[in-house]
Amino acid sequence: MTLYYSLVFLLLVTEMVIFLALIIPLPFTWRRKLFHFISESPIIAKLQYGMKITFIFILILFIDSVNRVYRVQVELAAFTKSERGGATVMGGSERMEVQARKFYSQRNMYLCGFTLFLSLILNRTYVMILDVLRLEEEVKSLKGDPAVKGKSIKNAGGIGEVASLKEELAAKDRDMENLKKQVESMQKEYNRMGDEVSGSKSTPRKGQ
Repeated sequence: MTLYYSLVFLLLVTEMVIFLALIIPLPFTWRRKLFHFISESPIIAKLQYGMKITFIFILILFIDSVNRVYRVQVELAAFTKSERGGATVMGGSERMEVQARKFYSQRNMYLCGFTLFLSLILNRTYVMILDVLRLEEEVKSLKGDPAVKGKSIKNAGGIGEVASLKEELAAKDRDMENLKKQVESMQKEYNRMGDEVSGSKSTPRKGQ
């Protein structure tokens, strides 16, 4: 197995572990804290962005593996047709080589396909769990349960969505502060130039 397919396999195993971690029954307080951390952590948001790019490359590998499977199937069909027509029978080593290429191409196709499919399942499972937690919070708050005091889980969104929104808001605040400083510096320069002009006008000319 080549390096990139080994990395895809490692990602598939990681997705399986994450999926098991999501469906493990935990107390309400623990699950609430865990999903608050996932939705608000900037590290998780950056990982999510990187995973989106990774899945694009996996999709390319999946399309390439499907193409390879198709070409091997066409090659096998051509050999089978030539054998039935009385042509030269393909040697055992050649047949084994083609069968091996067929096996590897199908393995890569299934590996990439299951990795992409499990990523969709993970995203959907995460959103459904957030919906369930939000509804549980609403029910407990209506019953007056003190365990739901503090932050509440809002509408379900992507992993790290809250953190990414906070980063955007912080960036806009920094831009606003820089703009205020520029306006203040321009105002000071304008007042200085105004003072110079008014001072030059008030100074009497020589000979008057």
